[in-house]
Amino acid sequence: MAQARAVTAGVRRFAPGVAARCASLTGMVVALFAATSSCVAAPASRPIPAPAMSLQPIVPVVAGARLEPVAFTDLDGWIADDHAAAFATFRVSCAALKSPPKDVGPASAPTLRQGLRHACAAAARLGPDAPSPLLARLFFEANFRAWRVIPDGGSGGYYTGYYEPEVEGALQPGNGFDVPVYGRPGDLVMTGPGATPNSGSAFRREGDALVPYHDRAAIEDGALAGRGLEIVWLKDPVDLFFMQIQGSARVRLPDGRILRLGYDGFNGQPYVAVGRLLVQRGLVPREEMSMARIRAFMEADPAAGRALRRENPTFTFFKALTLGADAGAMGAQGVSLTAGRSLAVDRKLHTYGTPIFVEADLPLSAPGTAEPFRRLMIAQDTGSAIVGPARADVFFGAGDAAGAVAGRIRHSGKFTMLVPRFAKVDSGGTP
Repeated sequence: MAQARAVTAGVRRFAPGVAARCASLTGMVVALFAATSSCVAAPASRPIPAPAMSLQPIVPVVAGARLEPVAFTDLDGWIADDHAAAFATFRVSCAALKSPPKDVGPASAPTLRQGLRHACAAAARLGPDAPSPLLARLFFEANFRAWRVIPDGGSGGYYTGYYEPEVEGALQPGNGFDVPVYGRPGDLVMTGPGATPNSGSAFRREGDALVPYHDRAAIEDGALAGRGLEIVWLKDPVDLFFMQIQGSARVRLPDGRILRLGYDGFNGQPYVAVGRLLVQRGLVPREEMSMARIRAFMEADPAAGRALRRENPTFTFFKALTLGADAGAMGAQGVSLTAGRSLAVDRKLHTYGTPIFVEADLPLSAPGTAEPFRRLMIAQDTGSAIVGPARADVFFGAGDAAGAVAGRIRHSGKFTMLVPRFAKVDSGGTP
């Protein structure tokens, strides 16, 4: 009883409002707080040794935004969400935080990494089985605080959608398959602060000088041809263009096999949104702009479509992935993404694995609709166009149906970050 009272006191202290809901879940709540020594009373007869590690409360800071604390009960749709589904996706990120996967993209901000690892330790104490939606919700409420992210000069978040295209391809050219998908070239040199093979400014050597890497037009005109960089050939150059925007693809080969491709760097050229060009030129009304409209324009006039694509000098390179046909696309965290639960964020401002609660009204069923989308998602990916403290891209899955939904998402909403309550620090105060 003394331990139960101590746990209940801990719940009241760290998660107001939770204690009243979990009187029958005392053992489960112990698991939630097992990694927080102050939440469970130690027997008075035993001396408590000085811990090598201590806990430090986290006060979040996100550049370019102010953060306002918000009660979980004030998040619209929080209670109704399926927290067990969010918990399953969170566990995927926990595995990557514990042991970095082989296929990782550009690194994210390390700001919350130690705090997330501490929360992951609490999640592990719940055991390997999937928790109930109620227990999963109690876990998030007990181990995180909710902070609304409000960009400087703005009022909230902005959401787009993305998906994994499914296209036809072949391992050898011919029979209409003549559009090459290139792997990352060996002469691609990335420079700049924190440059990695997948981020920074891209150059190539000409003699003793570094010059900007080939742009889209030069590559389409054959700058990389004959170098053995071709992974697969497609029939449709429009398919390649949308693959490059999405950063991944499922390629269906003539024998029925599925080749999974993932992002493996880019040519360092600036990204130009061709949809914006179509709107500016009066070719597509702003309110009707979507990926479907862009594709329709390119297919209706192939020459004009080719010219439009070449106005975006960015060119994406791919690599073959050892993913099963049923696994989601590979995110920058090096994990398989979950449709409707994985989120792409600005990696320079946010940490992969961070839970984000999305409150937006989106055209999910058809263009022009506005249906409630209230969902706890996990930051597991990034993108060159995802820039800003409350900017995010919702992953909707694979195939044409997912693409249709993703292509019409360009909507404002509330962006609430769940910040771990504590991080472990050593005796010197270092996380």
